[in-house]
Amino acid sequence: SPRSLDAWRISAPFCRSQARTPLLLSRLEGSQELVTMAVIIPKEDGVISVSEDRTVRVWLKRDSGQYWPSVYQSMPAPCTCMCFNPETRRLSVGMDNGVVSEFILSEDYNKMTPAQTYQAHHARVTVVLFVLEMEWLLSTAQDKLLSWHCTESGHLQGTYRMAAWVSGLEFDVETRHVFVGDQSGQVTVLKLEQGVCTLVTTFRGHTGSVTALCWDPVQRVLFSGSSDHSIIMWDIGGRKGTAIELQGHSDKVQGLCYAPHTRQLISCGSDGRIVVWNMDVNRQETPEWLDSDLCQKCEQPFFWNFKQMWDSKKIGLRQHHCRRCGKAVCGKCSSKRSSIPLMGFEFPVRVCDRCNDSITDQERAPTATFHDSKHSVVHVHYEPTRSWLLTSGLDKILKLWDMTAVVS
Repeated sequence: SPRSLDAWRISAPFCRSQARTPLLLSRLEGSQELVTMAVIIPKEDGVISVSEDRTVRVWLKRDSGQYWPSVYQSMPAPCTCMCFNPETRRLSVGMDNGVVSEFILSEDYNKMTPAQTYQAHHARVTVVLFVLEMEWLLSTAQDKLLSWHCTESGHLQGTYRMAAWVSGLEFDVETRHVFVGDQSGQVTVLKLEQGVCTLVTTFRGHTGSVTALCWDPVQRVLFSGSSDHSIIMWDIGGRKGTAIELQGHSDKVQGLCYAPHTRQLISCGSDGRIVVWNMDVNRQETPEWLDSDLCQKCEQPFFWNFKQMWDSKKIGLRQHHCRRCGKAVCGKCSSKRSSIPLMGFEFPVRVCDRCNDSITDQERAPTATFHDSKHSVVHVHYEPTRSWLLTSGLDKILKLWDMTAVVS
Protein backbone atom coordinates (compact mmCIF):
# COMPACT_ATOMS: atom_id res chain seq x y z
CA SER A 1 0.00 0.00 0.00
CA PRO A 2 1.28 3.52 -0.70
CA ARG A 3 0.43 4.46 2.87
CA SER A 4 2.36 1.70 4.63
CA LEU A 5 5.78 2.17 6.17
CA ASP A 6 8.69 0.32 4.61
CA ALA A 7 9.87 -2.54 6.80
CA TRP A 8 13.26 -1.02 7.46
CA ARG A 9 11.71 2.01 9.10
CA ILE A 10 10.52 -0.04 12.04
CA SER A 11 14.11 -0.92 12.93
CA ALA A 12 15.40 2.58 12.20
CA PRO A 13 16.63 4.78 15.09
CA PHE A 14 13.64 5.64 17.23
CA CYS A 15 14.05 9.39 17.16
CA ARG A 16 16.34 11.93 15.65
CA SER A 17 18.96 13.64 17.74
CA GLN A 18 17.84 17.14 18.58
CA ALA A 19 18.46 19.81 21.18
CA ARG A 20 14.79 20.60 21.81
CA THR A 21 12.79 17.96 23.64
CA PRO A 22 9.61 17.83 25.73
CA LEU A 23 10.18 18.30 29.46
CA LEU A 24 8.57 15.69 31.69
CA LEU A 25 6.86 17.62 34.50
CA SER A 26 5.18 14.82 36.43
CA ARG A 27 4.07 11.18 36.46
CA LEU A 28 0.61 10.37 37.81
CA GLU A 29 0.39 6.80 39.06
CA GLY A 30 -2.05 4.73 41.06
CA SER A 31 -4.68 3.45 38.61
CA GLN A 32 -5.28 -0.29 38.89
CA GLU A 33 -6.32 -0.61 35.24
CA LEU A 34 -5.83 1.26 31.98
CA VAL A 35 -6.48 5.01 32.09
CA THR A 36 -8.67 5.29 29.00
CA MET A 37 -8.77 9.09 28.86
CA ALA A 38 -7.46 12.12 30.75
CA VAL A 39 -7.48 15.91 30.31
CA ILE A 40 -5.54 18.85 31.72
CA ILE A 41 -7.70 21.36 33.61
CA PRO A 42 -7.09 24.81 32.05
CA LYS A 43 -5.77 27.50 34.41
CA GLU A 44 -5.33 24.91 37.16
CA ASP A 45 -2.55 22.57 38.22
CA GLY A 46 -4.93 19.68 37.78
CA VAL A 47 -5.83 16.64 35.70
CA ILE A 48 -9.06 14.64 35.33
CA SER A 49 -8.81 10.95 34.44
CA VAL A 50 -11.18 8.04 33.87
CA SER A 51 -10.12 4.42 34.02
CA GLU A 52 -11.12 0.83 33.35
CA ASP A 53 -10.86 0.37 37.13
CA ARG A 54 -14.27 2.14 37.38
CA THR A 55 -12.89 5.35 38.84
CA VAL A 56 -13.01 9.04 38.00
CA ARG A 57 -10.14 10.95 39.58
CA VAL A 58 -9.42 14.66 39.84
CA TRP A 59 -5.70 15.12 40.47
CA LEU A 60 -4.49 18.42 41.98
CA LYS A 61 -0.90 19.48 42.50
CA ARG A 62 0.11 19.61 46.16
CA ASP A 63 2.75 21.74 47.89
CA SER A 64 5.15 18.83 47.54
CA GLY A 65 4.93 19.18 43.76
CA GLN A 66 3.18 15.83 43.41
CA TYR A 67 -0.33 15.29 42.01
CA TRP A 68 -2.80 13.52 44.31
CA PRO A 69 -6.53 12.79 43.83
CA SER A 70 -8.81 15.40 45.41
CA VAL A 71 -11.79 13.47 44.03
CA TYR A 72 -12.01 9.68 43.79
CA GLN A 73 -15.39 8.71 42.37
CA SER A 74 -16.36 5.06 41.92
CA MET A 75 -18.57 4.29 38.92
CA PRO A 76 -20.94 1.35 38.27
CA ALA A 77 -18.98 0.16 35.22
CA PRO A 78 -15.53 0.57 33.64
CA CYS A 79 -15.04 4.12 32.34
CA THR A 80 -14.26 4.18 28.63
CA CYS A 81 -14.23 7.87 27.64
CA MET A 82 -14.95 11.36 28.88
CA CYS A 83 -15.46 15.00 27.90
CA PHE A 84 -14.79 18.00 30.14
CA ASN A 85 -16.07 21.53 29.51
CA PRO A 86 -14.03 23.99 31.63
CA GLU A 87 -16.51 26.88 31.22
CA THR A 88 -19.34 25.00 32.89
CA ARG A 89 -17.10 22.47 34.72
CA ARG A 90 -19.38 19.79 33.24
CA LEU A 91 -17.83 16.32 33.12
CA SER A 92 -19.42 13.66 30.90
CA VAL A 93 -18.27 10.07 31.43
CA GLY A 94 -19.03 7.19 29.05
CA MET A 95 -19.01 3.66 30.40
CA ASP A 96 -18.75 0.06 29.27
CA ASN A 97 -22.46 -0.56 30.00
CA GLY A 98 -23.65 2.04 27.43
CA VAL A 99 -24.50 4.71 30.03
CA VAL A 100 -23.22 8.30 29.99
CA SER A 101 -23.14 10.04 33.38
CA GLU A 102 -22.71 13.78 33.82
CA PHE A 103 -21.27 15.62 36.82
CA ILE A 104 -20.62 19.24 37.78
CA LEU A 105 -17.27 19.87 39.43
CA SER A 106 -16.97 22.47 42.22
CA GLU A 107 -14.91 25.62 41.67
CA ASP A 108 -12.06 24.29 43.81
CA TYR A 109 -12.23 20.87 42.06
CA ASN A 110 -12.62 19.05 45.37
CA LYS A 111 -16.16 17.79 44.75
CA MET A 112 -18.25 16.45 41.86
CA THR A 113 -22.05 16.48 41.94
CA PRO A 114 -24.20 14.16 39.75
CA ALA A 115 -26.17 16.12 37.17
CA GLN A 116 -27.67 13.77 34.57
CA THR A 117 -27.64 10.14 33.47
CA TYR A 118 -28.29 9.06 29.89
CA GLN A 119 -29.21 5.51 28.88
CA ALA A 120 -27.60 6.33 25.56
CA HIS A 121 -26.43 2.98 24.18
CA HIS A 122 -26.61 -0.80 24.47
CA ALA A 123 -22.85 -1.36 24.23
CA ARG A 124 -19.53 0.14 25.28
CA VAL A 125 -19.46 3.92 24.80
CA THR A 126 -16.49 4.93 22.64
CA VAL A 127 -16.70 8.76 22.43
CA VAL A 128 -18.64 11.50 24.26
CA LEU A 129 -18.64 15.12 23.12
CA PHE A 130 -20.42 18.04 24.82
CA VAL A 131 -21.31 20.99 22.56
CA LEU A 132 -21.89 24.02 24.80
CA GLU A 133 -23.28 26.27 22.05
CA MET A 134 -26.03 23.76 21.20
CA GLU A 135 -26.47 22.25 24.69
CA TRP A 136 -26.02 18.86 23.04
CA LEU A 137 -24.27 15.75 24.25
CA LEU A 138 -23.09 13.58 21.36
CA SER A 139 -22.06 9.99 22.00
CA THR A 140 -21.07 6.90 20.03
CA ALA A 141 -20.70 3.28 21.04
CA GLN A 142 -19.90 -0.20 19.82
CA ASP A 143 -23.62 -0.58 19.00
CA LYS A 144 -22.75 1.56 15.89
CA LEU A 145 -25.13 4.33 16.95
CA LEU A 146 -24.45 8.05 17.02
CA SER A 147 -26.80 9.58 19.60
CA TRP A 148 -27.35 13.17 20.66
CA HIS A 149 -29.22 14.37 23.72
CA CYS A 150 -30.34 17.79 24.92
CA THR A 151 -28.42 18.44 28.14
CA GLU A 152 -31.04 20.91 29.40
CA SER A 153 -33.96 18.48 29.23
CA GLY A 154 -32.05 15.19 29.17
CA HIS A 155 -34.19 14.06 26.21
CA LEU A 156 -32.88 12.09 23.25
CA GLN A 157 -32.82 14.29 20.13
CA GLY A 158 -31.99 11.61 17.59
CA THR A 159 -29.81 8.70 16.50
CA TYR A 160 -27.95 7.69 13.36
CA ARG A 161 -26.71 4.18 12.61
CA MET A 162 -23.18 3.90 11.23
CA ALA A 163 -21.77 1.08 9.10
CA ALA A 164 -19.16 0.30 11.77
CA TRP A 165 -18.59 1.33 15.38
CA VAL A 166 -17.14 4.77 15.86
CA SER A 167 -13.71 5.56 17.28
CA GLY A 168 -13.41 9.28 16.49
CA LEU A 169 -15.87 12.19 16.71
CA GLU A 170 -15.59 15.94 16.05
CA PHE A 171 -18.22 18.68 15.69
CA ASP A 172 -18.16 22.02 13.84
CA VAL A 173 -20.43 24.54 15.55
CA GLU A 174 -20.62 26.93 12.59
CA THR A 175 -21.98 24.40 10.07
CA ARG A 176 -23.34 21.77 12.51
CA HIS A 177 -21.32 19.14 10.72
CA VAL A 178 -20.32 16.01 12.60
CA PHE A 179 -17.12 14.22 11.56
CA VAL A 180 -17.23 10.52 12.38
CA GLY A 181 -14.29 8.12 12.05
CA ASP A 182 -15.03 4.42 12.31
CA GLN A 183 -13.47 0.97 12.41
CA SER A 184 -13.94 0.45 8.66
CA GLY A 185 -11.39 3.19 8.00
CA GLN A 186 -13.72 5.79 6.56
CA VAL A 187 -14.61 9.28 7.77
CA THR A 188 -18.28 10.26 7.46
CA VAL A 189 -19.57 13.83 7.44
CA LEU A 190 -23.10 14.32 8.78
CA LYS A 191 -25.31 17.40 9.07
CA LEU A 192 -26.95 17.50 12.48
CA GLU A 193 -30.19 19.39 13.07
CA GLN A 194 -32.50 19.33 16.07
CA GLY A 195 -33.90 15.89 15.37
CA VAL A 196 -32.57 15.09 11.91
CA CYS A 197 -29.20 13.75 10.80
CA THR A 198 -28.32 13.92 7.09
CA LEU A 199 -25.42 12.23 5.31
CA VAL A 200 -23.21 14.81 3.56
CA THR A 201 -20.25 12.76 2.28
CA THR A 202 -17.65 10.16 3.18
CA PHE A 203 -13.86 10.18 2.91
CA ARG A 204 -11.90 7.01 2.22
CA GLY A 205 -8.14 7.05 2.48
CA HIS A 206 -7.02 4.81 5.33
CA THR A 207 -6.35 1.08 4.97
CA GLY A 208 -6.93 0.51 8.69
CA SER A 209 -9.48 1.68 11.23
CA VAL A 210 -9.69 5.37 12.14
CA THR A 211 -8.33 5.72 15.68
CA ALA A 212 -8.32 9.51 16.20
CA LEU A 213 -9.80 12.71 14.77
CA CYS A 214 -8.85 16.36 15.27
CA TRP A 215 -10.72 19.34 13.79
CA ASP A 216 -9.31 22.83 13.26
CA PRO A 217 -12.31 25.16 12.78
CA VAL A 218 -10.12 28.13 11.77
CA GLN A 219 -8.19 26.54 8.90
CA ARG A 220 -11.14 24.16 8.37
CA VAL A 221 -9.02 21.05 8.10
CA LEU A 222 -9.67 17.64 9.62
CA PHE A 223 -6.87 15.32 10.73
CA SER A 224 -7.47 11.57 10.99
CA GLY A 225 -5.13 9.01 12.52
CA SER A 226 -5.32 5.30 11.83
CA SER A 227 -4.20 1.83 12.80
CA ASP A 228 -2.44 1.79 9.40
CA HIS A 229 0.16 4.07 11.10
CA SER A 230 -0.72 7.06 8.91
CA ILE A 231 -2.29 10.49 9.39
CA ILE A 232 -4.33 12.23 6.70
CA MET A 233 -5.11 15.94 6.62
CA TRP A 234 -8.41 16.54 4.83
CA ASP A 235 -8.76 20.11 3.56
CA ILE A 236 -12.50 20.54 4.09
CA GLY A 237 -12.78 24.27 3.52
CA GLY A 238 -10.21 25.05 0.85
CA ARG A 239 -8.52 23.32 -1.99
CA LYS A 240 -11.12 21.05 -3.55
CA GLY A 241 -10.81 18.07 -1.26
CA THR A 242 -7.02 17.94 -0.94
CA ALA A 243 -5.81 15.04 1.23
CA ILE A 244 -2.27 15.22 2.60
CA GLU A 245 -0.62 12.16 4.13
CA LEU A 246 1.80 12.16 7.06
CA GLN A 247 3.95 9.08 7.69
CA GLY A 248 5.93 9.14 10.92
CA HIS A 249 4.70 6.30 13.14
CA SER A 250 5.64 2.61 13.13
CA ASP A 251 2.47 1.54 14.95
CA LYS A 252 -1.11 2.77 15.17
CA VAL A 253 -1.77 6.44 15.78
CA GLN A 254 -3.68 6.84 19.05
CA GLY A 255 -4.08 10.57 19.53
CA LEU A 256 -4.01 13.87 17.63
CA CYS A 257 -3.90 17.45 18.96
CA TYR A 258 -3.57 20.69 17.03
CA ALA A 259 -1.75 23.82 18.25
CA PRO A 260 -3.50 26.58 16.27
CA HIS A 261 -1.24 29.44 17.38
CA THR A 262 1.82 27.77 15.85
CA ARG A 263 0.05 25.61 13.23
CA GLN A 264 1.62 22.42 14.53
CA LEU A 265 0.06 18.99 14.80
CA ILE A 266 0.99 16.68 17.67
CA SER A 267 0.52 12.95 17.15
CA CYS A 268 1.12 10.09 19.57
CA GLY A 269 0.94 6.37 18.99
CA SER A 270 1.40 2.86 20.26
CA ASP A 271 5.05 3.12 19.20
CA GLY A 272 5.60 5.62 22.03
CA ARG A 273 6.47 8.46 19.70
CA ILE A 274 5.41 12.05 20.20
CA VAL A 275 5.66 13.64 16.75
CA VAL A 276 5.34 17.39 16.24
CA TRP A 277 4.47 18.27 12.63
CA ASN A 278 4.95 21.70 11.10
CA MET A 279 1.72 22.33 9.17
CA ASP A 280 2.72 25.86 8.18
CA VAL A 281 4.45 24.60 5.02
CA ASN A 282 3.20 23.93 1.49
CA ARG A 283 2.63 20.21 1.67
CA GLN A 284 1.96 18.07 -1.39
CA GLU A 285 -0.44 15.21 -2.04
CA THR A 286 1.09 11.80 -2.53
CA PRO A 287 0.44 10.49 -6.06
CA GLU A 288 -1.82 7.55 -6.84
CA TRP A 289 0.12 4.40 -7.68
CA LEU A 290 -0.02 3.68 -11.41
CA ASP A 291 -0.75 0.24 -12.87
CA SER A 292 1.46 -1.19 -15.60
CA ASP A 293 2.58 -4.53 -17.01
CA LEU A 294 6.02 -3.05 -17.70
CA CYS A 295 8.51 -1.01 -15.72
CA GLN A 296 7.65 2.56 -16.67
CA LYS A 297 11.34 3.46 -16.75
CA CYS A 298 13.19 0.62 -18.52
CA GLU A 299 10.11 -1.20 -19.98
CA GLN A 300 11.16 -4.59 -18.59
CA PRO A 301 8.10 -6.86 -18.09
CA PHE A 302 6.77 -7.63 -14.64
CA PHE A 303 6.54 -11.29 -13.67
CA TRP A 304 2.81 -11.68 -14.47
CA ASN A 305 3.25 -10.36 -18.02
CA PHE A 306 3.84 -13.78 -19.63
CA LYS A 307 3.37 -12.64 -23.23
CA GLN A 308 5.95 -9.89 -23.00
CA MET A 309 8.33 -12.20 -21.12
CA TRP A 310 8.00 -14.79 -23.91
CA ASP A 311 8.32 -12.27 -26.73
CA SER A 312 11.37 -10.55 -25.27
CA LYS A 313 12.88 -13.74 -23.81
CA LYS A 314 13.36 -11.95 -20.48
CA ILE A 315 12.66 -12.97 -16.91
CA GLY A 316 9.80 -11.07 -15.30
CA LEU A 317 10.62 -8.62 -12.54
CA ARG A 318 8.89 -7.69 -9.30
CA GLN A 319 6.83 -4.47 -9.36
CA HIS A 320 7.53 -1.53 -7.04
CA HIS A 321 6.28 2.05 -6.93
CA CYS A 322 8.07 5.37 -6.62
CA ARG A 323 6.60 7.27 -3.68
CA ARG A 324 7.25 10.62 -5.39
CA CYS A 325 5.85 10.15 -8.91
CA GLY A 326 3.73 7.00 -8.37
CA LYS A 327 5.10 5.18 -11.40
CA ALA A 328 5.40 1.39 -11.49
CA VAL A 329 9.10 0.54 -11.56
CA CYS A 330 11.42 -2.44 -11.16
CA GLY A 331 13.93 -2.78 -8.36
CA LYS A 332 16.87 -1.76 -10.54
CA CYS A 333 15.18 1.50 -11.52
CA SER A 334 14.24 2.28 -7.90
CA SER A 335 17.36 1.35 -5.99
CA LYS A 336 17.53 4.65 -4.08
CA ARG A 337 15.79 5.77 -0.88
CA SER A 338 14.96 9.33 0.09
CA SER A 339 12.89 11.23 2.62
CA ILE A 340 10.21 13.48 1.09
CA PRO A 341 8.99 15.54 4.08
CA LEU A 342 6.67 17.80 2.07
CA MET A 343 4.80 14.64 1.00
CA GLY A 344 4.71 13.45 4.61
CA PHE A 345 7.58 10.93 4.32
CA GLU A 346 9.93 11.99 7.12
CA PHE A 347 11.99 8.82 6.75
CA PRO A 348 13.59 7.48 3.52
CA VAL A 349 11.22 5.60 1.21
CA ARG A 350 11.58 4.00 -2.21
CA VAL A 351 11.92 6.44 -5.11
CA CYS A 352 12.86 5.93 -8.73
CA ASP A 353 16.38 6.98 -9.72
CA ARG A 354 15.13 9.96 -11.72
CA CYS A 355 13.10 11.36 -8.81
CA ASN A 356 15.97 10.76 -6.40
CA ASP A 357 18.30 12.83 -8.57
CA SER A 358 15.77 15.68 -8.76
CA ILE A 359 14.99 15.95 -5.02
CA THR A 360 16.93 18.88 -3.58
CA ASP A 361 18.48 19.13 -0.11
CA GLN A 362 15.87 21.79 0.68
CA GLU A 363 13.09 19.34 -0.18
CA ARG A 364 14.68 16.80 2.18
CA ALA A 365 14.66 19.24 5.11
CA PRO A 366 12.62 17.74 8.02
CA THR A 367 9.18 19.18 8.77
CA ALA A 368 8.62 17.19 11.98
CA THR A 369 10.45 16.38 15.19
CA PHE A 370 10.33 13.00 16.95
CA HIS A 371 10.40 12.38 20.70
CA ASP A 372 10.23 9.30 22.92
CA SER A 373 7.47 9.24 25.54
CA LYS A 374 8.84 5.95 26.90
CA HIS A 375 5.41 4.37 27.07
CA SER A 376 2.88 3.08 24.54
CA VAL A 377 0.37 5.93 24.30
CA VAL A 378 -3.39 5.22 24.26
CA HIS A 379 -4.67 8.80 24.63
CA VAL A 380 -3.31 12.33 24.47
CA HIS A 381 -4.56 15.80 25.46
CA TYR A 382 -2.96 19.19 24.73
CA GLU A 383 -3.53 22.39 26.71
CA PRO A 384 -2.46 25.25 24.40
CA THR A 385 -2.24 28.17 26.85
CA ARG A 386 0.70 26.55 28.67
CA SER A 387 1.82 24.16 25.88
CA TRP A 388 1.29 21.20 28.20
CA LEU A 389 0.71 17.69 26.87
CA LEU A 390 -0.80 14.78 28.78
CA THR A 391 -0.16 11.21 27.63
CA SER A 392 -1.90 8.11 28.96
CA GLY A 393 -0.05 4.83 28.42
CA LEU A 394 -0.57 1.09 28.43
CA ASP A 395 1.57 1.11 31.59
CA LYS A 396 -1.41 2.74 33.43
CA ILE A 397 0.67 5.88 33.97
CA LEU A 398 -0.16 9.48 33.05
CA LYS A 399 2.74 11.70 32.00
CA LEU A 400 2.52 15.48 31.98
CA TRP A 401 4.88 17.23 29.55
CA ASP A 402 5.92 20.82 28.96
CA MET A 403 6.05 21.14 25.16
CA THR A 404 7.23 24.75 25.06
CA ALA A 405 10.62 23.82 23.57
CA VAL A 406 9.11 21.94 20.62
CA VAL A 407 5.75 23.60 20.03
CA SER A 408 6.96 27.03 18.98
